[in-house]
Amino acid sequence: MARKQEQRSEETRKSILHAAGKLFREQGYSNVTIREIAKDAGCSHTAIYIYFNDKETLLHELAMPLLQELKVNLEQLSLQADLSSSEKLKAISFEFIHFSLLNQSMYTTLINANASRVDIKDPDLEINKLRNALFGLWMEVIQSSLPKTESKDLLAFTRIFFYTIHGIVTTYLNHEEVLSELLERLSPTFDTAVDVLLLGFNEKSELKREK
Repeated sequence: MARKQEQRSEETRKSILHAAGKLFREQGYSNVTIREIAKDAGCSHTAIYIYFNDKETLLHELAMPLLQELKVNLEQLSLQADLSSSEKLKAISFEFIHFSLLNQSMYTTLINANASRVDIKDPDLEINKLRNALFGLWMEVIQSSLPKTESKDLLAFTRIFFYTIHGIVTTYLNHEEVLSELLERLSPTFDTAVDVLLLGFNEKSELKREK
């Protein structure tokens, strides 16, 4: 009997997570209520609180494992000694694009749901600490590509760089092309985009130093 109860409990928990992920994707995290999740999961809204403290806990449960895996992959690429700084920047950014399009149905939830500003050093939520760590990794690699850049400019440059990456990802969300073929087709244009951005950042920094 106890084993059957455990099995039903685990099935209910999985149903809640599945419903939350589905609704977050379809409606956006901020628009979804606990009652809607419960209805979709086929349980009472009070039952959800047996397994999860609140909606933020559901977000963490869905997003953290994927983001942690991404962080490990990006860190490994950023430490490759055989790559130049610009090559590392291209590698970690292309890996992010691959990850985002592989998880395209969850992209907005993973990156934007309940997000804080990237320049907040110690945000309250663990998911935002992880997101900011990912942003910080980009900043470190951009800094190694532009060693004379001031810290204030570095933050702005990294934001601009991420806006570009975000734009690429959102352009191809819900794509029907085979992912490997899409990335192969996209790669040359993406490499050029990174080169152009770095040239522009460097030129901007040089002009500022000459003043």
